[in-house]
Amino acid sequence: MTRVMDWRDGLTRAQKWVFGIVLFAGIALSPLFKPGFINTPGISFGGTMAQFAMVAIIAIGLNVVVGQAGLLDLGYVGFYAVGAYTVALLTSPESPWNQMSPKGFLTTPWAWLACVPLAMAVTALSGLILGTPTLRLRGDYLAIVTLGFGEIIRLLADNLADVTNGPRGLNEVAFPHFLENEQHPEGVFSVSNSGGDANYGTWWFWLGLTLIVGILLLVGNLERSRVGRAWIAVREDEDAAEVMGVNAFKFKLWAFTIGAAIGGLSGALYAGQVQYVAPPTFNIINSMLFLCAVVLGGQGNKLGVILGAFIIVYLPNRLLGVHFLGIDMGNLKYLFFGLALVVLMIFRPQGLFPARQHLLTYARAARKLLRAQPTDTEPVK
Repeated sequence: MTRVMDWRDGLTRAQKWVFGIVLFAGIALSPLFKPGFINTPGISFGGTMAQFAMVAIIAIGLNVVVGQAGLLDLGYVGFYAVGAYTVALLTSPESPWNQMSPKGFLTTPWAWLACVPLAMAVTALSGLILGTPTLRLRGDYLAIVTLGFGEIIRLLADNLADVTNGPRGLNEVAFPHFLENEQHPEGVFSVSNSGGDANYGTWWFWLGLTLIVGILLLVGNLERSRVGRAWIAVREDEDAAEVMGVNAFKFKLWAFTIGAAIGGLSGALYAGQVQYVAPPTFNIINSMLFLCAVVLGGQGNKLGVILGAFIIVYLPNRLLGVHFLGIDMGNLKYLFFGLALVVLMIFRPQGLFPARQHLLTYARAARKLLRAQPTDTEPVK
């Protein structure tokens, strides 16, 4: 893994762009020309990749909080739930809010697209409200507070039946109506488009992949800006960063708010794809799986956490229906993830693609540059 990182970091910016475009094009076409060794025989491969895109967006957002700013967030699934419920409450005909209006709040074919920025805004606001009083805490105390936030959101969704429809959930959530025709009267994103390789799962995967590219560009620019450098300083040593003039609380709040907005985007993607939102989806186990993706891939490395998200999603779906000694291996995903984390913490505690490797590569490049520059002073005779 270190050699791969060194090779990638040694490329020029133009070479990285070319390599990234070719890689993403290959990934995008994988549901149409899937090799047999990566296919998921027990479930649609397009659906698996659509789920991977959602979890990858979550992992990138959580990486901003945990990997970049060094904030241990155990309740990130709460932001995921806020984004999903925002879309569901505004578009589902079963929403008590929509039942107050004869035509509902948003019933147009493009209602889902209208709800996406609203979901991001609501989750960003919830991150701001949660972070303002709690981000002065550190370590375990912050982890407990965020864990409680995630559980509070799930319990509110389960018990506020007058608002969220309680444990019954909200059905018929809006989705984008795109490329409507006689074969697909509701468009290619509808669950009715379930046949062939270019099914609705594949289309949701392509949409998710497009969003991932946009988020990577945004987060990459933040990493190279003053904000990203402040995040790294706070992550490495918050006290030293404060002494050097970095307003740690402000930049931690930035990270929390941005991470929350990205989590809300993934929640909106989930609500539109599944078209059903219910409280059991947003349990603490899923929050741990999201954190597992970040730890496996490498905290602070946005491309590494995408690989971690792929492992989290692909492995259980690949083993689904594979039996060993009468046991369905797909049901043992938590065992496999636990073993993987134990092995990783022993042999590679910083993850498969650690962010620290980037810093070491930059340091080596800086030393080479300094050694190559001629000195302006003549030696003293």
